[in-house]
Amino acid sequence: MEDTLIIESPQNARVKFAVKLRKSKARNESRLTLVEGFRETRRAFDSGWIFKELYYCSSLYMELDEELLVSEIRAAGIPVFECSETAFRKMSYRDSPDGLMALSPLVGKTLNELQLPENPLLLIAEDLEKPGNLGTILRTADATGVDAVIACDHKTDLNNPNVIRASIGTLFFMPVAEARTEETLRWLKERGITIVAATPGAEKEYTSTNMKGGTAIVVGAEDEGLSDAWLSSASQQVKIPMLGKNDSLNVSTAAAILLYEAVRQRRK
Repeated sequence: MEDTLIIESPQNARVKFAVKLRKSKARNESRLTLVEGFRETRRAFDSGWIFKELYYCSSLYMELDEELLVSEIRAAGIPVFECSETAFRKMSYRDSPDGLMALSPLVGKTLNELQLPENPLLLIAEDLEKPGNLGTILRTADATGVDAVIACDHKTDLNNPNVIRASIGTLFFMPVAEARTEETLRWLKERGITIVAATPGAEKEYTSTNMKGGTAIVVGAEDEGLSDAWLSSASQQVKIPMLGKNDSLNVSTAAAILLYEAVRQRRK
């Protein structure tokens, strides 16, 4: 399939629509989001994601086999549009765009759509506000072999382009669900999954908790931590020792420490 047109003007309707997709309201209404960047686009496409459209600007390429990826996407029957640098920079939400952007259907499963193995390892993030933290948590979850990530009562949606960017496309192949806290608590109880809640006020350190069985590690909001619903329902409350003047870690850092402890126990 050949390119149908070259988008020259930043006032083009497609450019304006892409800019609107930076807002959650537009994403929810259109059921589309932006996937920008070579690595993110490559990972989404290789994971079987069917884009609605692809935009490219060859003058912005960083020589990462962009031409091959564009050819593969075009061969899959997906509409591909060349953009002028001015138009592409208008569409881009990055300071240094690399010339690739796709319009993608939204990502996200329900709890009942998750397929779990025996003794799963889950990560639950409650009430996160910063897209970068959620994206980084997804990358860590992939690195540690987590079976699913569940975003509960979140203030930033999974399909925020900055979540996709921070996850480097992990969002497209990591099983991820969105759910309310009450629903998730019932779902975990029905499956006999142990809830390990991270909180600075816990008496027990994270290394003394058994995470070899079915385990859901729960981390909370950057400013207020976990809600009472999670703390009161947890099988174990654990803390990460803080030996300096600060009383807590960034939520993505805390999640990484806890997940790698689960990996250590399970490998041993």
